[in-house]
Amino acid sequence: MAAVLSEKAKGVLADGSIKVRVSRSGIYQRITFTVKVVRLGNVEYKELFSDKLIDSSEIQRVAEEIGLPVEAQNGRAFPRGTSSADFQNL
Repeated sequence: MAAVLSEKAKGVLADGSIKVRVSRSGIYQRITFTVKVVRLGNVEYKELFSDKLIDSSEIQRVAEEIGLPVEAQNGRAFPRGTSSADFQNL
């Protein structure tokens, strides 16, 4: 079952990137996340990616706010109730 994408998520996928305000070590910064294709086993899906270290709670917040999986240097998060299979073929 594919996830139902919000208009914001569709816009991000079309643009290829988005800048999001994120708290890093108590300081707010605007981080650019780019769309990246990830392959895990037989599943290939798109996610937002940043090579910065970001707190796991912030990674989860961004995933839920945008509606797409998010990966940073130190972890990956999916919107609640979803998995990589929900974002195949986007």
